[in-house]
Parts: sequence; C-alpha cells; structure tokens
Amino acid sequence: MACNPDLLSPSQEDVLAVAEQAWAELPQAFRDMCGNVVIQVVDFADEETLSHFGMESPYELTGLYHGVDLTQKSHMDMNGPDYVFLYRLPILLEWCERGDVSLKELVTHVLVHEIGHHFGLSDEDMHAIEDEAG
Repeated sequence: MACNPDLLSPSQEDVLAVAEQAWAELPQAFRDMCGNVVIQVVDFADEETLSHFGMESPYELTGLYHGVDLTQKSHMDMNGPDYVFLYRLPILLEWCERGDVSLKELVTHVLVHEIGHHFGLSDEDMHAIEDEAG
C-alpha cells in the first residue's frame, strides 16, 4: 500500500492490523525470544517518554519497546506482558515522506528494531530478521 494523501489516513486499528500481520510473519525464533509481547498503537508518545529521550517533537519517535527481556525476568515477572508501542502519526509521516516502502514494510522495520535494540541485536541481525519476514 503506497502513501496517497488523497486517501484517509490509516486508523489506529488499521495500523494494529498491519502490525499483527507483520508480527505473525516474523521468524518464530525471534517471536519466541520476545515471550509475551503486546503491540499497542497510539498516535504519539506521551510527554514523559519524549522528555526521557530528549525529543522535542512527537514526530521523532516511531516506536518503543517497554519491558524486561527474558534473560532479566524473574519468575515474578513472567506473567506480565512486555509492550511494543507503535506511534501511528510519526510512522505515517515517515511512510509518506519516504514513498519507497509499504506501510507493512515500515511497521515491520519499527517492530523489529524496537525489539532488537532492547535485546541488544546488531543492525545486521535485525536486517536479516526483516529479510526473512519478507
């Protein structure tokens, strides 16, 4: 799906559906590494999050992983999910500005990179995961 400014912007529900499809197509080993992850789509990061990362514009942040990786969780942490927040409006802006990727490709990229950075994966590893999801 290419960006077309004459069309209505994808809603939070639309972006979540794209994210869930992208998640399902990621390699099983990658998804297993993540454990119980919930994907949330909101328009922007909140002020506290933006301030924490020193960002002035809410368009600077497309996603965020919030949680404890499996190597650091205690048995007390195992019931609660971790979260990947996808920030819809910054993602849609990047999608329109780039014009060279589908919304699904961009959402997949954000998902993989937010999770990958949290787990300490290299950029090369993350690109390989994205390519495998292809």
